[in-house]
Amino acid sequence: MLITKTSSIHMFFMAFSIDAVFLDRDMRIRRIAHGLRPWRIAWKRGSKSVLELPAGSTRATGIEVGSQLLWDDLK
Repeated sequence: MLITKTSSIHMFFMAFSIDAVFLDRDMRIRRIAHGLRPWRIAWKRGSKSVLELPAGSTRATGIEVGSQLLWDDLK
């Protein structure tokens, strides 16, 4: 799930962990919070959006800080 116009997220009331990818306005990765557990808060100053992924996804796919995400419209 992509959450726009934010530099932080919270995990209050969540039942499972996630990976949180913090992105700047150019969709470049500024920080990755691996396995963010319930009842935690994460942020990265200067981020403009956060991509939430299933826990372990970022390591499994090789996503790393400094990479830029590109979107492809599937039609």
